[in-house]
Amino acid sequence: MALRLSHSRCRVVKLLIEMTRRRAGLVAAALIGLGVAGSLAYWPGLMIYDSIRQYAQALSGKFDDWHPPAMEWIWRLWTIIWKGPAPMLLMQLALFAAGLGFFVRWALERGQRRQAVALAACALMPLSVALMGEVIKDSLMDAVLVCGAGLWIGAEPGSRWRKGAAAALIVAAATLRFNAFLASAPLLIGLAPAGWRDRPLKLAGLSLTACMGLMAVMPVANRLLGAEKSGVEYSLTIFDLGGIGYYSGKNAFPPLGVAHPAAVNRRCYTPEDWNIYAEWSERPCRIHFDLVKNAFEHRHLSEHGWWLRAIASHPFAYTAHRLAHWNFNAAFLVHRDPWSGHSDTDRAVQIESAPNHWNFKVPQTAMVRWVDRLARWSAHTPLGWPACWMALAFGLVVLSPCLPSGRWVRPLALSALLYGLGYAVFSVAALERYHLWTMTAAALAAAIALTDPVDWRVIGRPRLIAASAPLALIVTLSVLWRLF
Repeated sequence: MALRLSHSRCRVVKLLIEMTRRRAGLVAAALIGLGVAGSLAYWPGLMIYDSIRQYAQALSGKFDDWHPPAMEWIWRLWTIIWKGPAPMLLMQLALFAAGLGFFVRWALERGQRRQAVALAACALMPLSVALMGEVIKDSLMDAVLVCGAGLWIGAEPGSRWRKGAAAALIVAAATLRFNAFLASAPLLIGLAPAGWRDRPLKLAGLSLTACMGLMAVMPVANRLLGAEKSGVEYSLTIFDLGGIGYYSGKNAFPPLGVAHPAAVNRRCYTPEDWNIYAEWSERPCRIHFDLVKNAFEHRHLSEHGWWLRAIASHPFAYTAHRLAHWNFNAAFLVHRDPWSGHSDTDRAVQIESAPNHWNFKVPQTAMVRWVDRLARWSAHTPLGWPACWMALAFGLVVLSPCLPSGRWVRPLALSALLYGLGYAVFSVAALERYHLWTMTAAALAAAIALTDPVDWRVIGRPRLIAASAPLALIVTLSVLWRLF
């Protein structure tokens, strides 16, 4: 009798657990679906000027490397059966939703229902919802990495196909931005067998190999696709030479045939972005992209060599320039957010497509206006300040050794942190979409860490302070700087 009663109780408990798990799964699915629906409101996909240029190349089949040719090649394949931005929008949203689904399934299989719901809730970040409605390399990279990370986190030790698919997606993301290796490397290292990284020297070697390999992915892909050289690398060189000249007071450019180049540059340069040197600038500088590019090419000078020598000659000027730009790019100690202007280029997110020959437009529905309003509001809070997300990621790295899920939290948080910090070296402009992956990866890592079954009292006060103090300090300073 007692044995039967015990069996009955076990069945009831199992049934209750299964019902709770299903309920959590339904809630998580609803949250992901709601986020995807918000992005789909931008149907058939919002196209900014970069997207329009890419689509034109996808139609012609003639690629250059100003924007990732890999994305244009994929887009060209879609045009065979469905022209326009819609298939790319559906593809990136499918990858994004699938990736979050993998995260949710992993949490549910471990019996972590709160964790599953928290991971699904990452789909509802307003900036993410709006930016995932744009057909642009940053959004596609975010979707590819979310799917790759989701496959990786749910892969069993013997599940080779899932690990292989995860690795393929993580490597593929490196074809979409030249600085994407900083986001991909921690995930690829986390995917490697534990024996490859169980000692500091092994980990250092693996890290170096992963970074070098991932850095080569985009150039190799561009070459295989026959992409023409556009000189896109000159944008970083010109911006840095302008910054070095501004802070050193000396001319850092090669001979340009411009009278008093140091004085001209001083009137042009701003640490916010390089656009004044670009051909599309509304008030172009006398020192401009084509002039500098031609000076290097006609004199047979190596722009990379010249750039490195300028940095070596004026390291403090270069550092001041880079820190000033990163501060603005990360929306840290600024009196106004980079996206606080009224023009389309100053917006945190776009609400309508740029003018185009194909008349692709996003209908201004109530849903689009609501998403846009929420996204722009959050862009002016710590939720939209990249420096705060980087501080959160740093704190999660500090906490990860004490968490049951630390082996998954650490690579995600490191990926978010390194990718965000990389803009201190590689950035030439300040746009919210540049930091989409930093926000997504940090949010996913936080959702796992904060719902982990851990007794926070045993972690220790020093570690908790070390983890939380940077975020508290950066949020406080960011708010005070804007107020005063």
